[in-house]
Amino acid sequence: MRLVAVIVLALLAGCSGAPDLVDIRKVSPRIVLDIRYATPNNFTMQKMYDEAACFLRPATAARLSRAQAELEREGLGLKVYDCYRPLAVQRRFWALVPDERFVANPAQGSNHNRGAAVDLTLVDAKGNEVPMPTGFDDFTELAHSSYSYLPENIVQNRERLLRAMLNQGFLPLPTEWWHFDDPECARYSILDLPFSQLR
Repeated sequence: MRLVAVIVLALLAGCSGAPDLVDIRKVSPRIVLDIRYATPNNFTMQKMYDEAACFLRPATAARLSRAQAELEREGLGLKVYDCYRPLAVQRRFWALVPDERFVANPAQGSNHNRGAAVDLTLVDAKGNEVPMPTGFDDFTELAHSSYSYLPENIVQNRERLLRAMLNQGFLPLPTEWWHFDDPECARYSILDLPFSQLR
């Protein structure tokens, strides 16, 4: 009986082989991917990932899928910029921007390193991004979720994304309108695995 319990715990901890992460395309294929760190189109101006993939904890992916379904009823959807991020990449980010308002200190790790955070925006029914306060990875005050000196339609778009994510339990980051954490993120371990090991 003890052996069975150990095996079950190992499986739950992801020790049976592949870590406990899922590809969002297999959970909610209509979510649009624009994984910026797989391209030079990001604040580092360098390609940081080997492939454009979005891996998340299963519960986080399920929450995101429900947010997508809610938005689809309004003719909207989600476009994802970043999901799981290897810790090695977090260290590179910190070397460039050592400011915890915008980049998590790799000594503690980011919720992206846990596969329990997502960066994203809204798109219309044709997959076009709707206007938001700033572009992705903007480190100015305009990116703060409380910044209000904006056109009304942009504030409404930001609030619509916020409501859809809050409705599924996600927690926003005050300095980045695009960043949301799974409320259970603290129970997940930090990972430093390349995407190739998550297949």
